[in-house]
Amino acid sequence: MARILLIVALLAVAFWIYSIADCALQSPARHRGVGKPTWMLIVIALPVIGGILWFAIGRTRPKAAPVFRAPDDNPEFLGGIGTISDQDERIRRLEEELAALDAEDDDPRWHPPAHGGTDDTDEPNGQRGTRS
Repeated sequence: MARILLIVALLAVAFWIYSIADCALQSPARHRGVGKPTWMLIVIALPVIGGILWFAIGRTRPKAAPVFRAPDDNPEFLGGIGTISDQDERIRRLEEELAALDAEDDDPRWHPPAHGGTDDTDEPNGQRGTRS
């Protein structure tokens, strides 16, 4: 009989410690009813009963995040896309960058290759006369 009481006492102490740790580590937003300090006091003052009350009444379940199958199902994604004026601004900047790149291509300092601008190599790596 003493062994059974010892095992029950050890289980009660383990449950009590787990209840205290769980109550202390939960964010205040997940405490139902009263505030976090009050729940801590209840769990510490009433060892087993306070833990049972904490798990039955005081603790809320975490809210499951909604599962989206595609980006257009997610309202946050849709809200973050931006307005048409943002897209127009981005297109305008890209066009300016392309115009600047085109202006670099028209640079008069650029000279055509000395051999007439055509590559008369037969080899894939640009090596001449290596075929037998």
